[in-house]
Amino acid sequence: MAGDQRWFVIGFVGFLVGIILNHFLPWLLRIGVVPKGSFGWPLLGETLAFLKPHPSNSIGSFLQDHCSRYGKVFKSHLFFSPTVVSCDQDLNYFILQNEDKLFQCSYPKPIHGILGKVSMLVAVGDTHKRLRNVALSLVNTTKSKPEFLNDVETAALHILDSWKDMKQVIFWEESRKFTFNVIVKQVLGLTPEEPQTTEILQDFLTFMRGLISLPLYIPGTPYARAVQARRRISSTVKAIIEERRRRRGHLGDHNSKKNDFLEILLYVDTLSEDEKISFVLDSLLGGYETTSLLMSMVVYFLGQSNSALEQLKLEHQSIRSMKKKGEFLNWEDYKKMDFSQKVMNEALRYGNVVKFVHRKALKDVKFRDYIIPSGWKVLPVFSAVHLDPNLHANALQFNPWRWESDDQTCKKFTPFGGGSRSCPGSELAKVEVAFFLHHLIQNYRWKVEEGEQAMAYPYVEFHKGLAIKLQPLKNQFGSG
Repeated sequence: MAGDQRWFVIGFVGFLVGIILNHFLPWLLRIGVVPKGSFGWPLLGETLAFLKPHPSNSIGSFLQDHCSRYGKVFKSHLFFSPTVVSCDQDLNYFILQNEDKLFQCSYPKPIHGILGKVSMLVAVGDTHKRLRNVALSLVNTTKSKPEFLNDVETAALHILDSWKDMKQVIFWEESRKFTFNVIVKQVLGLTPEEPQTTEILQDFLTFMRGLISLPLYIPGTPYARAVQARRRISSTVKAIIEERRRRRGHLGDHNSKKNDFLEILLYVDTLSEDEKISFVLDSLLGGYETTSLLMSMVVYFLGQSNSALEQLKLEHQSIRSMKKKGEFLNWEDYKKMDFSQKVMNEALRYGNVVKFVHRKALKDVKFRDYIIPSGWKVLPVFSAVHLDPNLHANALQFNPWRWESDDQTCKKFTPFGGGSRSCPGSELAKVEVAFFLHHLIQNYRWKVEEGEQAMAYPYVEFHKGLAIKLQPLKNQFGSG
């Protein structure tokens, strides 16, 4: 009897081992070719180390350490998920080009709580395609319109004129003021003087602070205030939409039509009411934050490069010499700003406004000799490619002239993302920066306060708000 029990036990154990092996062996074998790396602490993993602030024109100690130990592609545990981190240009390109096929946008859930479920930044599949198509259509019909270009230049001159009696400005704040005034006019048709503009701006600042805070929905926390601010902005936008419809409904009211995004959105049948409101919020966010950061990066780096500043000044003086006094810039003038484009490209490469994006694998993905398991988070790190000395000569130097010969392949230069999720408003941002620069460099010289540094948190911030000392030029505002 004892022998029978022994064989029963052996058989039962064998049966269990068989089930375990059958269930886990494929996974264990698959793990064998997952990129090398470490998961760090339970739950938090290596998230805090990954997010540790560092200069935005460096990859930071976390990536330096992990790339040297494990290579440009490694595994980690970030944002509460097993993760493959890519600092490799080929894998980054592969990820971006296979959106909704092998990979999908996957921002942390708290971000969804602030942005909303139908935000273009977090939406996937058909919803994202519909929103993006509308955005591309709006941008393509707007970017060269005289009304938009005139509004941009007017806003730039207004900001610069306000500096007349100032010896120092906090440029990051000034750039945000400029980009907000431009985008709120373009999207909602509001001027800086209107009460609704001030109301939206205050809520928007609260919204932005919560976007980069700890996701704790407790009354009084920045995150909770951001969620509430988004609701207020949504209510304000909804009220503006309803007022527009009432005006449009009045017979004979032909003067109510405005040349802004909202007016066009009213006729778009492919978007729901919630999607239209969310689209407005996305437009405000994209046109405000990233554009102002690009402006600040350009001013920051030009303040340390007299040679680039002098060549830029010559380019814009040449364009201004062909204009009548007080004549607005136009699209043809923008297309002549060749060196300005190089300066902006270099500021984007070297300053890294966007360090990485969030994706997840929709299925097991084989790339080279390793597997990215289904459901794992995937982080393509753009800054690592932008600062790779094997891809960019003297990568840790600000050098706009590199773009005279350096090809801007979408593999090694991805400042606005790539694939079907590349930023649709990138051209609008460049127009705003170029037109602001046109007047800035002809009216002021500036010096960046000593010790200033652009830091990645991972969102870029300036230690001192980018404080610059101003020196008006003799021809101040003679070029307008």
